[in-house]
Amino acid sequence: MAGQSRSRYQYIDSFLNKPGPTTDPDFVPGGPTISNLEASKVLVIGAGGLGCEILKNLAMSGFRDIHVIDMDTIDVSNLNRQFLFRKDDVGKSKAEVAAASVTSRCKDVKITPFNGKIQDKDEDFYMQFKIIICGLDSIEARRWINATLVSMVDMENPESLKPLVDGGTEGFKGQARVILPTLTSCIECQLDMHAPRAAVPLCTLATIPRQPEHCIEWAKIIAWEENRKNTVLDTDDPEHITWLYDKALNRAKEFNIPGVTYQLTQGVVKNIIPAIASTNAIIAAACCNEAFKIATSCNPYLTNYMMYTGDDSIYTYTFEHEQKPDCPVCGNLAKSITVNPNHTLHDFIDSLGERPEAQLKKPTLRTESTSLYFQSPPSLEEQTRPNLTKKLSELISDGEEIGVSDPAFTIDFKFKLIFQT
Repeated sequence: MAGQSRSRYQYIDSFLNKPGPTTDPDFVPGGPTISNLEASKVLVIGAGGLGCEILKNLAMSGFRDIHVIDMDTIDVSNLNRQFLFRKDDVGKSKAEVAAASVTSRCKDVKITPFNGKIQDKDEDFYMQFKIIICGLDSIEARRWINATLVSMVDMENPESLKPLVDGGTEGFKGQARVILPTLTSCIECQLDMHAPRAAVPLCTLATIPRQPEHCIEWAKIIAWEENRKNTVLDTDDPEHITWLYDKALNRAKEFNIPGVTYQLTQGVVKNIIPAIASTNAIIAAACCNEAFKIATSCNPYLTNYMMYTGDDSIYTYTFEHEQKPDCPVCGNLAKSITVNPNHTLHDFIDSLGERPEAQLKKPTLRTESTSLYFQSPPSLEEQTRPNLTKKLSELISDGEEIGVSDPAFTIDFKFKLIFQT
């Protein structure tokens, strides 16, 4: 970079031109570190509330080769906090507009946008990056990229280990974490910190809805099954969301319940968490600082979890979340789960969606010797369906391990079922 354009980073360079008391022993001050920073290829996943802040911060921190991927388009509701977008951008790709907005201000930065799902990219795509930063609002997407990065690690190839910096917010609360796949606690190790939303009883949804959310859940769980059971619900398909919205709106009118909107339907169906711009800014800043430290070794990076809360005064706390030997992604032991042997297999499958340590929505289960239940294809589902009404004690023994797969994830899970006494 020419000296004139580099002058804009003079305050950042003060960290890079000389060592400090906490710099890494391998830190080389000056030109080599600055060149390494500029050459670091970074992937940002998500161009929403967090992603906009992250892209801006990276561009202003000396990163010059940034890539961003997001499958969403801009909605008018995004404009209050996703500051890279304008009213004329509504309906356009978030990734493309965000990239163009930042590069129009930072001419020396290259941002390559991708409009699509992270699941559509293969390992070769992720292998090209030095650091991956997540600004997602979905636990499922976090779990997918986490499992993918862990599976990519080749102990004989250090370049295959891609540091993952993950940020998340919920109202006035947020967290930032640094994950070194296979070496430190991963997202799956920490899954029980993100308990699934409490389920609404089906009887309430079916007979006496009281809130607009109940009408939307009814459309998703009951109406969809009755009318479109042969179609897999895709929460990222606008046609599917519109269908659910129309059904929920009619349901709400029937019970005189106001408040069902398209935006709320998206939020309930996709479990989108309300966001506050200032919280996004705080967490995005923390994530980008960690990426900067990883890329330059100018200071020790986070080990490995920082939580922030601003709903009751202001409080932050940093701690090291331990790697779990029974983590289904980075561990090698089966996770123990206590179950009631008198519950049916159907009950157990339902519980896998509610358990904080599992959160599996469409599991297929098998033991070492037999198939317990297959979600698909239809022929295997029909063949294993009779097992759903059987007690667990009829199908497995106390302490037996089962394998569980879910179409949302690239890995198989192992659970050791311990019978309650």
